[in-house]
Amino acid sequence: MSAPELVEFVARSLVDDPDGVSVEVHDEGGVTVIELHVAEGDMGKVIGRNGSVAKALRTLLKVVATRQGEDISLEIV
Repeated sequence: MSAPELVEFVARSLVDDPDGVSVEVHDEGGVTVIELHVAEGDMGKVIGRNGSVAKALRTLLKVVATRQGEDISLEIV
């Protein structure tokens, strides 16, 4: 499973409106930036209390990035 697919799968599992989830991938200076878009009402579910869910998602991405040998960054929009 690729990093963008992983982010999309986890986000769709967390939110009330899975159709409102979209993922865009950009390359910025050798760093792969994954932008996660969710419905406004689901933003809190993806970020979590004190950012705990977002932090866990970024930790998962670090594992995937290490395995693939690339730098990956997550932005929640």
